[in-house]
Amino acid sequence: MKKIQLQVAAILLSGCFLASSCIGSFSLFNQYQEWQRDMTSNKYVNAIVGFFLMPVVGSVTLFIDAVILNTVEFWTGENPIASNVGNTQQIMGQDGRLYAVKTLRNGYKITAPDGVVTRLVYDKKNDSWSITQNGVTQELFRFNEDGKSIKVTVNGESRDFSLNEQGVSQARQAALEGWSLAAR
Repeated sequence: MKKIQLQVAAILLSGCFLASSCIGSFSLFNQYQEWQRDMTSNKYVNAIVGFFLMPVVGSVTLFIDAVILNTVEFWTGENPIASNVGNTQQIMGQDGRLYAVKTLRNGYKITAPDGVVTRLVYDKKNDSWSITQNGVTQELFRFNEDGKSIKVTVNGESRDFSLNEQGVSQARQAALEGWSLAAR
Protein backbone atom coordinates (compact mmCIF):
# COMPACT_ATOMS: atom_id res chain seq x y z
CA MET A 1 0.00 0.00 0.00
CA LYS A 2 2.77 2.46 0.93
CA LYS A 3 4.58 1.63 -2.30
CA ILE A 4 1.50 2.56 -4.35
CA GLN A 5 1.09 5.83 -2.42
CA LEU A 6 4.76 6.69 -3.04
CA GLN A 7 4.36 5.98 -6.75
CA VAL A 8 1.21 8.11 -6.96
CA ALA A 9 2.97 10.94 -5.09
CA ALA A 10 5.95 10.71 -7.47
CA ILE A 11 3.67 10.81 -10.53
CA LEU A 12 1.72 13.79 -9.16
CA LEU A 13 4.94 15.65 -8.32
CA SER A 14 6.31 14.97 -11.80
CA GLY A 15 3.03 16.15 -13.29
CA CYS A 16 3.23 19.38 -11.29
CA PHE A 17 6.69 20.10 -12.65
CA LEU A 18 5.79 19.21 -16.22
CA ALA A 19 2.47 21.07 -16.20
CA SER A 20 3.69 24.25 -14.51
CA SER A 21 4.12 26.02 -17.88
CA CYS A 22 7.47 27.38 -16.81
CA ILE A 23 9.12 27.60 -20.19
CA GLY A 24 12.41 29.25 -19.36
CA SER A 25 15.64 30.18 -21.04
CA PHE A 26 17.26 26.72 -20.77
CA SER A 27 20.53 28.48 -19.92
CA LEU A 28 22.42 25.41 -18.70
CA PHE A 29 21.59 23.39 -21.81
CA ASN A 30 22.40 26.35 -24.08
CA GLN A 31 25.77 26.85 -22.35
CA TYR A 32 26.55 23.15 -22.79
CA GLN A 33 25.47 23.30 -26.44
CA GLU A 34 27.67 26.37 -27.05
CA TRP A 35 30.65 24.69 -25.34
CA GLN A 36 30.13 21.50 -27.35
CA ARG A 37 29.93 23.46 -30.61
CA ASP A 38 33.10 25.47 -29.86
CA MET A 39 35.20 22.96 -27.86
CA THR A 40 37.80 22.78 -30.66
CA SER A 41 38.47 24.74 -33.82
CA ASN A 42 37.51 21.71 -35.92
CA LYS A 43 33.76 21.48 -36.47
CA TYR A 44 33.99 17.81 -37.44
CA VAL A 45 35.69 16.88 -34.16
CA ASN A 46 33.05 18.88 -32.30
CA ALA A 47 30.27 17.03 -34.14
CA ILE A 48 31.73 13.57 -33.56
CA VAL A 49 32.37 14.17 -29.86
CA GLY A 50 28.91 15.74 -29.63
CA PHE A 51 27.31 12.52 -30.91
CA PHE A 52 28.71 10.70 -27.90
CA LEU A 53 28.23 13.41 -25.26
CA MET A 54 24.77 14.68 -26.21
CA PRO A 55 22.74 11.63 -25.12
CA VAL A 56 24.21 11.72 -21.62
CA VAL A 57 25.36 15.27 -20.87
CA GLY A 58 22.76 16.94 -23.07
CA SER A 59 19.87 15.02 -21.54
CA VAL A 60 21.09 15.70 -17.99
CA THR A 61 21.47 19.46 -18.61
CA LEU A 62 18.09 19.55 -20.35
CA PHE A 63 16.44 17.73 -17.44
CA ILE A 64 18.04 20.03 -14.83
CA ASP A 65 16.93 23.08 -16.83
CA ALA A 66 13.37 21.84 -17.33
CA VAL A 67 12.72 20.62 -13.80
CA ILE A 68 14.81 22.88 -11.57
CA LEU A 69 16.32 25.98 -13.18
CA ASN A 70 13.35 26.96 -15.35
CA THR A 71 11.02 26.51 -12.37
CA VAL A 72 13.24 28.82 -10.31
CA GLU A 73 13.26 31.26 -13.25
CA PHE A 74 9.47 31.11 -13.50
CA TRP A 75 8.91 31.94 -9.82
CA THR A 76 11.77 34.42 -9.24
CA GLY A 77 12.12 35.95 -12.70
CA GLU A 78 15.84 35.10 -12.85
CA ASN A 79 17.69 31.98 -13.93
CA PRO A 80 20.61 31.35 -11.54
CA ILE A 81 22.77 29.99 -14.38
CA ALA A 82 21.98 32.85 -16.77
CA SER A 83 22.99 35.53 -14.29
CA ASN A 84 26.44 37.04 -14.79
CA VAL A 85 26.00 39.57 -11.99
CA GLY A 86 29.33 40.19 -10.28
CA ASN A 87 31.39 38.65 -13.08
CA THR A 88 34.21 40.71 -14.59
CA GLN A 89 35.54 40.18 -18.10
CA GLN A 90 38.54 41.72 -19.80
CA ILE A 91 37.39 43.27 -23.10
CA MET A 92 39.73 44.60 -25.78
CA GLY A 93 38.73 48.14 -26.72
CA GLN A 94 38.98 49.65 -30.19
CA ASP A 95 42.07 51.44 -28.91
CA GLY A 96 43.83 48.08 -28.32
CA ARG A 97 43.71 48.38 -24.51
CA LEU A 98 42.01 45.95 -22.11
CA TYR A 99 39.02 47.21 -20.14
CA ALA A 100 37.54 45.46 -17.09
CA VAL A 101 33.77 45.12 -17.58
CA LYS A 102 31.85 44.05 -14.49
CA THR A 103 28.22 42.98 -14.85
CA LEU A 104 25.96 44.69 -12.32
CA ARG A 105 22.34 43.93 -11.51
CA ASN A 106 21.24 47.00 -13.44
CA GLY A 107 24.05 47.53 -15.95
CA TYR A 108 27.83 47.53 -16.25
CA LYS A 109 30.86 49.05 -14.57
CA ILE A 110 33.71 49.65 -17.02
CA THR A 111 37.18 50.34 -15.68
CA ALA A 112 39.70 51.70 -18.17
CA PRO A 113 43.39 50.76 -17.93
CA ASP A 114 44.10 54.23 -16.49
CA GLY A 115 41.53 53.64 -13.70
CA VAL A 116 38.71 55.82 -15.06
CA VAL A 117 35.37 54.23 -14.16
CA THR A 118 32.31 54.48 -16.38
CA ARG A 119 28.93 53.05 -15.44
CA LEU A 120 26.17 52.14 -17.86
CA VAL A 121 22.95 51.86 -15.85
CA TYR A 122 19.51 50.62 -16.87
CA ASP A 123 16.55 52.31 -15.15
CA LYS A 124 13.64 49.87 -15.28
CA LYS A 125 11.10 52.48 -14.17
CA ASN A 126 11.93 54.83 -17.07
CA ASP A 127 13.01 52.02 -19.44
CA SER A 128 16.21 53.97 -20.14
CA TRP A 129 20.00 53.62 -20.19
CA SER A 130 22.31 56.26 -18.69
CA ILE A 131 26.05 56.77 -18.50
CA THR A 132 27.88 58.01 -15.41
CA GLN A 133 31.47 59.20 -15.60
CA ASN A 134 33.39 61.52 -13.25
CA GLY A 135 30.25 61.99 -11.13
CA VAL A 136 28.17 63.23 -14.08
CA THR A 137 25.15 61.19 -15.20
CA GLN A 138 23.55 61.60 -18.60
CA GLU A 139 20.73 59.61 -20.14
CA LEU A 140 21.84 57.89 -23.34
CA PHE A 141 18.42 56.78 -24.58
CA ARG A 142 15.03 55.53 -23.49
CA PHE A 143 12.60 53.15 -25.10
CA ASN A 144 9.33 54.77 -26.16
CA GLU A 145 6.05 53.23 -25.01
CA ASP A 146 5.26 52.03 -28.53
CA GLY A 147 8.20 49.59 -28.33
CA LYS A 148 9.13 50.49 -31.89
CA SER A 149 11.34 53.51 -31.28
CA ILE A 150 13.80 55.07 -28.86
CA LYS A 151 14.30 58.63 -27.69
CA VAL A 152 17.86 59.99 -27.83
CA THR A 153 19.16 63.43 -26.91
CA VAL A 154 21.43 64.67 -29.70
CA ASN A 155 23.14 68.04 -29.20
CA GLY A 156 20.60 68.99 -26.53
CA GLU A 157 17.65 68.11 -28.77
CA SER A 158 15.41 65.11 -28.01
CA ARG A 159 14.83 62.96 -31.10
CA ASP A 160 12.97 59.72 -31.79
CA PHE A 161 14.48 56.99 -33.95
CA SER A 162 12.53 53.99 -35.25
CA LEU A 163 13.99 50.57 -34.53
CA ASN A 164 14.39 49.69 -38.20
CA GLU A 165 16.79 50.32 -41.08
CA GLN A 166 15.50 53.85 -41.67
CA GLY A 167 15.92 54.72 -37.97
CA VAL A 168 19.49 53.40 -37.99
CA SER A 169 20.26 55.52 -41.06
CA GLN A 170 18.76 58.62 -39.41
CA ALA A 171 20.69 57.97 -36.18
CA ARG A 172 23.94 57.54 -38.13
CA GLN A 173 23.33 60.85 -39.90
CA ALA A 174 22.51 62.62 -36.61
CA ALA A 175 25.65 61.20 -34.99
CA LEU A 176 27.81 62.34 -37.91
CA GLU A 177 26.27 65.81 -37.69
CA GLY A 178 26.89 65.84 -33.92
CA TRP A 179 30.54 64.86 -34.40
CA SER A 180 31.08 67.53 -37.02
CA LEU A 181 29.52 70.17 -34.72
CA ALA A 182 31.70 68.98 -31.81
CA ALA A 183 34.84 69.27 -33.96
CA ARG A 184 34.16 72.94 -34.71
